[in-house]
Amino acid sequence: MPTVKVTDSSFADDVLGSDTPVLVDFWAEWCAPCKQIAPALEDVSEEFAGQMKIAKVNIDEDPDTPSKFHVRAIPTLMIFKGGEVVATKAGAMTKTKLTEWIGEHV
Repeated sequence: MPTVKVTDSSFADDVLGSDTPVLVDFWAEWCAPCKQIAPALEDVSEEFAGQMKIAKVNIDEDPDTPSKFHVRAIPTLMIFKGGEVVATKAGAMTKTKLTEWIGEHV
């Protein structure tokens, strides 16, 4: 399953109301580390299809949600379960590290 674009207006339904865990990537077009991690997120979205959704929030287009969750650096990755943040990581990471981190929370 490919990553899903989430906006300020769709965040409550797509993330907080999700039956499955959701990893949210807070990113921006101009962010080099965000571009580095993007292919790994696409790969991981396929590996964890059915177990977890991977969502992306562009902080420039949708600034309200990152502000609510105190995103101070990008990329910031947050895992939500049952509408609550259960894990947060800031900065790019390798696909291996990303997979290990997600595996701890699925």
